This record gives sequence, structure tokens and C-alpha cells, in this order.
Amino acid sequence: MAETPKARVRLGISPRGWSTDDLPELNSEIPLERFLLEVQRAGYAGIEKSDKFPSDPKLLRPLLEDHGLVLISGWFAGGLLELDVDREKKRMAPHLLLLQEMGCPMFIYAETTGSVQAKRHVPVADRPRLRTDDLRRYGEKLTKLADWLVSEGCPMVFHHHAATVVASETEIDLLMANTDTSVGLLLDTGHLVFTGGDLEATFRRHASRIRHIHAQNLRAPLLEKLRSETWSFARCVIEGVFTIPGDREGCVDFSLLARLVREAGYCGWLVVEAEQDPRKAEPLASARMGIEALKEVCTEEGVAIEG
Repeated sequence: MAETPKARVRLGISPRGWSTDDLPELNSEIPLERFLLEVQRAGYAGIEKSDKFPSDPKLLRPLLEDHGLVLISGWFAGGLLELDVDREKKRMAPHLLLLQEMGCPMFIYAETTGSVQAKRHVPVADRPRLRTDDLRRYGEKLTKLADWLVSEGCPMVFHHHAATVVASETEIDLLMANTDTSVGLLLDTGHLVFTGGDLEATFRRHASRIRHIHAQNLRAPLLEKLRSETWSFARCVIEGVFTIPGDREGCVDFSLLARLVREAGYCGWLVVEAEQDPRKAEPLASARMGIEALKEVCTEEGVAIEG
């Protein structure tokens, strides 16, 4: 019987604790130099892309190198539901070129057609939904797009999101069932639990497809309140529903996540993310809390931390 490969992770962070691209009112005036310095001070090996970053790799590479960081990847707001594959490739080309030039190992793709993530007066419960047959057809197109990204050396990881057409555990299952293995899964703990998904069951079903992980937490008291008062996704972010690993009000089980990572032999990035208002949640303190919490659970479960 083959031995399960030892799990190895690198710890990275999303810039959303300093600057939230989707919500201009949370796109704080914190200078780029300060937040890169704080990411470095907190001890992270890499960071995902922010709109504040220069798009020219000749500028971005030395900027990150000066802070001992690598670019992990960056979110792309997909529109494949409405576009054909060739048109979507053209839209993706500039972003793909940047990721290739920066040596990024993956392309983060989210389907944002009809998304309510930035619509302040639309309840998140009113997000768009696809019929099963529509999702099957979408899966065929997505596989073609993902095959192309594999040929470009920057494979796709699909980001399910609570405000989009692929949000729930059932929708993730359907997407995985109706796509080929070229479509990797970005598992976001916060978005999965936000939609009522079972972290352990979802991870175990799709362990072989999980190629990137966002470690995001949720404040349990606010989670119940948003459901009873039908908040918009934007309000959820503004009110502080999302938080980082290590927050005592959080309800996501990161010890469980580390155990699943170990059992699956996952090797890749584990990225702290929290869509927060930096005026309410001090970014450096949050970043430090997040990395220490992940180091603790990884150490307890025997998951090697690299970089």
C-alpha cells in the first residue's frame, strides 16, 4: 500500500485585510509600502494580488522581492456564463501574462456573472443560481478554458463564492462532477461555511481536486444575525462577519482543516484571508493572529511548513 505523501504548506495572505477591491469605502488609504512591510513583519512567504499592485512585472517583481515575498496568484472575475471560450481567453490574457511573468503556480478563476458581492441593497440570499442542466453546460465550457490554462503552464483553481452562482456545497459538487480534472478547486473555508456547507465532507469528496486553500473564518453571532435580517454580502463584510483564523468569535474549525490537509497529503499554499474593514480590524495584528493560528494547528497535526 502506497504511503500518503507528507503534507507541506506555504503560508500566504490575501491583501483584503488592508484593502478590499470590491468595496471602495473599505479600500483604505494605507500605502502599498506599509501593507507589504506588515505582511513581511507578520512572517508570510507570499501574497495574493491587490488592485494596488502595479500590473507591470518589471515593477511588481522587485517590489515584492524587497519584502521577501512572492506573488501567489490573483483573483480573476470571470464572465464565461455569458461569453464564449475564445472571448473569455482574450479577457484573461493580460492577467495570465502577469501571473506567468511572476512565476505564479495557478490562475484563480471565479464566475462573477450576476454576482451580488458588491450590491449593497441586494440580500446575499438573492444571489444568482443555475439550474442543474445549465451548470452542466457551463462545466463543459469551463473545462475547455481550464485545459487551455494547463497548456499555458498556469492551471485553473476555481473559487466558489457566497455571492455567485457557485456557492453552496451542492453547487461545488455539481461543478466538480461536470468538469474534468483540469479544473482545480480553491477551497475557501469561510465561503463554504457561510453557505451552510460541511467542511469535512466537502474536503474529503474533492481532496484530489483541491489545489489552493483560503483559510477564512466567520464570527458566529453575526452569521446568525445576517441570516435573520437578510443582509447583503457587502453589509456582511462591512459589519465584520468575516475574520481570520485565531479569532475567538470564529466558528471555523482550523484544527479540522489541518487534519484534512495532513490526511490528504496536500502540498500547496494555505492563505489567510479575511474580508474586513481595516479601520475596525487592525491589519497587522490580524495578520499576526492568523499566521500564528495556522502554525499552531499545522504543528499539532504534523503538517510541514515551508518557506
